[in-house]
Amino acid sequence: MFSKSKIGIVGAGLVGSLWAVILKRRGYDVTLFEKRSDIRKHSSDEARSINLIITSRGLNGLAEAQLLDEAISLCVPIHGRMIHSRSGELQYQPYGNSDECNFSISRSALNRFLISSAEKAGVKIQFDYLLEDINFESKTLHFFQKSQTFQYDYLFGTDGTGSLVRKNLCAKYPDKFLERTDWLDADYKELFLPANHLGQYQVEKNALHIWPRGSHMMMALANLDGSFTVTMYMPQNKFSELQSSHEIDQLFSQDFSDAIALMPDYASDFISNPQGKLGTVRCSKWTFEDSVILMGDAAHGIVPFFGQGMNSGFEDCLNFLKILNENQNDFSKTVTNFEFVQKPNAEAIADMALENWIEMRDKVGDPKFLLRKKIEALLEKEFPDIYKSRYAMVTYTLIPYYITQRVGLIQDKILNSLISEVSSVEEVSLEKAKHLLHLELVPFIKSHNLNFDTDTLVSKMKARNFF
Repeated sequence: MFSKSKIGIVGAGLVGSLWAVILKRRGYDVTLFEKRSDIRKHSSDEARSINLIITSRGLNGLAEAQLLDEAISLCVPIHGRMIHSRSGELQYQPYGNSDECNFSISRSALNRFLISSAEKAGVKIQFDYLLEDINFESKTLHFFQKSQTFQYDYLFGTDGTGSLVRKNLCAKYPDKFLERTDWLDADYKELFLPANHLGQYQVEKNALHIWPRGSHMMMALANLDGSFTVTMYMPQNKFSELQSSHEIDQLFSQDFSDAIALMPDYASDFISNPQGKLGTVRCSKWTFEDSVILMGDAAHGIVPFFGQGMNSGFEDCLNFLKILNENQNDFSKTVTNFEFVQKPNAEAIADMALENWIEMRDKVGDPKFLLRKKIEALLEKEFPDIYKSRYAMVTYTLIPYYITQRVGLIQDKILNSLISEVSSVEEVSLEKAKHLLHLELVPFIKSHNLNFDTDTLVSKMKARNFF
């Protein structure tokens, strides 16, 4: 039986830790290996990183691990974008309908919580275990400066975009495993927007704040303590030009003047905080025979501009379990089917995340884009059974990513037709919109039996915990 087999998971990040909890709760013998020391012993500043958004797929992953209620208590609800213009004007763009919102959470806080949950569930966790080599024939893991080895029956690589499990597969089976990282032309730095002297939020806490400036932008998400984690995205050459406090002050005075009073340490944060890279990781195969499986960023690392990196990784876990149940715990069939089912979803969300980078950086303040969003909101309101925006499908439903991507292409065609004839949302012909929807979109909806209802966990968490 699969449940009596030895399972090794390399990488105690978000996906690996959650997966360990899920498998352990189902009775499997699980050992989790992590190259870093225990992050729970670090200060919060040492482990700060970009805040994450939990959406429908992430909520369902946490629910499967029986961790949803505890995890959601670490979150701040986010139900729209707040756009900051150069002149300091604010424009709010709601995400979805009244039942929909996202949840902001600190990556390090969630990772600590998941590691502790794995420990409580009885998972064996080995910290400071840096993978040195995998003997795929004998199914044995070897670690740097560790005399003991670990023999597995099944191995999951959840060790991130630089996955050593993936690199071992590519090095030893180059005819089958090909990896590629497409680096974004922009890097990022984390900055910090503190709470005021009373410990209160200085700006609207329930919004994703965006300062779109064409080639570069800033984003901010709320933390529980009244502060915001801020991320600056900028081309590498522009980062290299900003070496002094004076140059950084000039940038902020020109492009982010309303943030200066909110972020007293922006210049020192900019100078001292590390500069991170962003890329899309693609791997030709995710599985080896019936014993090795790549999941999460190790299989499909994506840029963060759709907020789906963690969520798509949690979906890996859910879809693997679904296929495992359908195959009555036949692991060999599950491995083969898992890659077939989930790889198209990963490719789709990777492409959509790159498209969203352009949207957030260049378009969110553009009048044509804003009109397009208003028309889309009108269609969602007037035709809720047959129209849901691509963003809402990704974020608030469990419709497969690759299906969502295809729906989005059809919607683009319809919106292009509607917007070409109007200068305001009031001028949109609902009769024409209905005709186009039934002509272009409804046949696809029917052929794929799509249901645009908001996932129940999204509405439940919003209603019960926050509103």
